[in-house]
Amino acid sequence: MITNRTATPLAAAVALAVLGVGPVPGAAAEGADDPVLDATDAKKVDEFLERAKETEQAVSPELKAVALISRATLVGFDDRLSSAGSVRRKVAALMKRTPGQTVEAALAKIEDSVHYTLQWPDGRYTDGVKAASAALVGWDNDSVRWSNTWGRKNSRKAIDSAWRDRRSGHTFAVRFHTPSSRWAQEAARKLQGERRRPGTQPDRVKELRRQQEAIFTSVPVPEGAERLAAPASPPPAATPAPAAPPAPEPAPVPAPVPVPAPTPSEPAAGPAPGSA
Repeated sequence: MITNRTATPLAAAVALAVLGVGPVPGAAAEGADDPVLDATDAKKVDEFLERAKETEQAVSPELKAVALISRATLVGFDDRLSSAGSVRRKVAALMKRTPGQTVEAALAKIEDSVHYTLQWPDGRYTDGVKAASAALVGWDNDSVRWSNTWGRKNSRKAIDSAWRDRRSGHTFAVRFHTPSSRWAQEAARKLQGERRRPGTQPDRVKELRRQQEAIFTSVPVPEGAERLAAPASPPPAATPAPAAPPAPEPAPVPAPVPVPAPTPSEPAAGPAPGSA
């Protein structure tokens, strides 16, 4: 069963109309040039990207298995690694937003250098998310972020989650979608590109925002989706306490030194004969 308590015929009509929206001029070019980082920061970003590749090689087989276990479609699997340019732009934007922020602090905020999308039909969505998140926990991944926006009326609907691979310590993202919610995200993204384009008139910005809200409002909400919460991660395996050192062997007790037996005393000499 699915619910859509807020959808209207107008919203559905606008949503269908947006299916024909083509690429927005100038949107793809936004931020196309990589930012300039000094040599030290650039090296740290490159090291981060190498860790992302290593994590992807370990995590991707797990995500394929998660998709099978939860009967999900693994969407966009070929694009699971963020490009180097995308990561550099995010780092530069974070450092610009917070002057004095180190490149390490900026990199720590990037959760989607490796990312996956799992998708279910509306009727299987809630059970699918539960099964998938439980499987991710079972493979020693810690849930570090869980954003459930299914309860919102006129904004993006999905679950965005971030997980830390315990083996590498690297964070990766998993998005949980239905076909409708993923389509709405892509359609609204095109409108967002036009909204942000320099020179877009205020009236047009308002109209684009109204269309975005109508698209999101038209997305059916799977039953129970708005109540899906992050799974609890098991505590890390306890490190066994070091074994107590063996008790020292008692020092050998020296054998008692034999005490020589006393020599018998000679009898005392008696009075000399004839002495009186």
